[in-house]
Amino acid sequence: MVASRFQAASLVGAPSCPNAIAWSDENLIAVASGHIVTILNPASPIEPRGTIAVPTGKHYPIGRVEKEDLLSGDLLPTALSRDRKPCARSIAWSSLGMSPNYGCLLAVCTFEGCVRVYRPPFCDYSTNWIEAADISDMLYDHLANVNFVEIDISTSEIPSNGVSKGKSAEDDMPNSPTGKIFKPVVLKQYKRRRVTVVTEINSHADSLEHFSEPRHAEITSTRPTHLSILDSKRSPKTKLAKLGKNKMGSCTFPLLTSKEYAARSALLSSLVVTWSPLLCSPSNRNFPSSDDPLNKYSILAVGGKSGNISFWRISAPQCYSIEHSKAPTGVMFLGLLQAHTSWVTAVSLELLVSNSDPQVVMVTGSTDGSVKLWVGNVEELSRLSKASKVGPFVLVKEVVHENIVPISVLSVVLPSQPVDKMLIAVGKGSGSFEIWTCDTSNFKLDKAGCHDAHDYAVTGLCWSSDGLFLYSCGQDNYLRSWILRGECLSEVPIPSNIPGQTGLHEVPDALLSCLGVVASPGNLMVAMVRDLDVELLGQMYEARAQKAVVEFFWIGGQPVESTLANSSINFYKEAFPGFTPNELADWESNILLSLKQYEDPYKPLVVWDIITALLVFKDSIPKIGADSNAAKEQCKFCTASIPFESPEHATCQGAESIKGDMEKHEVHRCAVSMQVCPASPSWFCICCRRKVHKLAPEYLFKMSRFPTDFSSWKEASIAEKSPRPFCPFCGILLQRMLPDFLQLAQPV
Repeated sequence: MVASRFQAASLVGAPSCPNAIAWSDENLIAVASGHIVTILNPASPIEPRGTIAVPTGKHYPIGRVEKEDLLSGDLLPTALSRDRKPCARSIAWSSLGMSPNYGCLLAVCTFEGCVRVYRPPFCDYSTNWIEAADISDMLYDHLANVNFVEIDISTSEIPSNGVSKGKSAEDDMPNSPTGKIFKPVVLKQYKRRRVTVVTEINSHADSLEHFSEPRHAEITSTRPTHLSILDSKRSPKTKLAKLGKNKMGSCTFPLLTSKEYAARSALLSSLVVTWSPLLCSPSNRNFPSSDDPLNKYSILAVGGKSGNISFWRISAPQCYSIEHSKAPTGVMFLGLLQAHTSWVTAVSLELLVSNSDPQVVMVTGSTDGSVKLWVGNVEELSRLSKASKVGPFVLVKEVVHENIVPISVLSVVLPSQPVDKMLIAVGKGSGSFEIWTCDTSNFKLDKAGCHDAHDYAVTGLCWSSDGLFLYSCGQDNYLRSWILRGECLSEVPIPSNIPGQTGLHEVPDALLSCLGVVASPGNLMVAMVRDLDVELLGQMYEARAQKAVVEFFWIGGQPVESTLANSSINFYKEAFPGFTPNELADWESNILLSLKQYEDPYKPLVVWDIITALLVFKDSIPKIGADSNAAKEQCKFCTASIPFESPEHATCQGAESIKGDMEKHEVHRCAVSMQVCPASPSWFCICCRRKVHKLAPEYLFKMSRFPTDFSSWKEASIAEKSPRPFCPFCGILLQRMLPDFLQLAQPV
């Protein structure tokens, strides 16, 4: 059964990489749609909420090579490649409270390997987001300062007998034995303002192997090359000249071999970005929240083609404002981690809060098919501004497969129950994905299963917040839903019976492939981005204005264990005849589970999908009232019938007056019985401004839960005499409705 679409929005640019869509904690959706990043508001997705024009990548002077080396195996792909149009490759939202207006920051990685951080505009009339930090500039400044002599911040070696093919390695990984030297480095900040921050520099370097792929031909390019080795003994000591101050011909660049140049290019070529949850100093016992903004920060991890992951500590603003637009974003470079020997294609950071010190868990995937699990201590991350000899991340597990299949996407979740369990979904380029369960007490990995879900590469994986459902999409243009019961994962259909459709516009029947799926904060809806086959569209208008589409699907009807009473099912079945009792029970259970996650006082309160679902259900109630009450109710001023259009107000069909005009009368409905109030005086609530003719039974205000036997309760409430006049919505005492002039302080 095909899932029914709730709403959709068209995009003027087409995504081209996995995980091209992200949903923020402030209920905004970002889509890496080709040459621009489109930001949508799911409440009104027809028009973009904001845009980010992907800038052209910079050319960093990293050295020069001999002419004959251009045709060598390392630089030949670079010499033959051509520049391409700027295009977004990876996007990631930060936690709430990282931007100056208490919103979220957005990190964008381009196909050219450049990474920038953007913030929302302060002007309400501007849709262009503002660049807050250029991570690529800062990385180049650091590497140029140390002559590209780098080692990772945690050089833990994996024992040869500690990894089994297709299984996880369970070994104690030693800490980094290398010392560090901290010295100030001038980094480029927003609007090219220069500030001094503390940067971590390793005291010596080892030989590193890198794997990357060509991007373009100029020898000053930062874009990737092939298999290369960075040898610290052969690294020149000449200080690199800045490109913006001198011309290429007059600059003195160090002479490099083809492998050295390829290695430097790979160090500057980024592939994927991700954020950690909001962190703060462990000295605050209210972790992870703090009243002191100076203690709040987030870690931005950037995976590259060299196999390294660079870490950046970005501090939350000291105070929040919507006026001071030139306040710089505090960024500190923490160092490089040699995570893999080939491209890092997927990174995920999660916060593990236990009885002991809080830890940051990092899961990484690579094109060599390996998946690694790292653990970092939050206290050590907080103290990296001072001299330290211990790397913040330690390798605890590694999974290596016999068949080398590139890892395309990762999805990690820490469900609330059980508390010591972490779920990891690993998507591959072959179309299959694996499920791993991790015991966070000892970081033991168990494989829960492998599924050949798609015919082509898996481009999106998304867990629900409770870890019960998993959603996957691939280049085969399919979206699939899975349910995890115990250690068994089985496919379930996406609910096709939805409560309603709003903001729906026609989507062309030219869908090509899915390139990302993400769940809403309330886990009642998923959004998926698909690109379109422009050859099947009208070349005059459609092919120019519609390159991709974002679709929204309800998932609130997914089957879960329900505690809804039979009498309640029968009652709701009468109110919503289009749904089966089981579907209504699933909707109620999912809404209650969605609300339960907000018992955590530190979770951002985003209930847009919950309110939207309830409003859509509410819109179907008047149709039942119109069928049952239209023929029975008549206007108290004329004999015309009154249709049921609103539970509070009503307008009669009208009667023809003497002049031949159709005269209609507006009347009020009782807030308890929803029937038309008679001409006699009515009760009135001064709080919600509603009118009541038949008082609600007093027992209604004493109930702690929904009655198990609704029919008996209804009969008992009707037999009750002289109930107290309480408002059923506000709970305060009602008053007699009086004319306006009688309510004035002074007589008219």
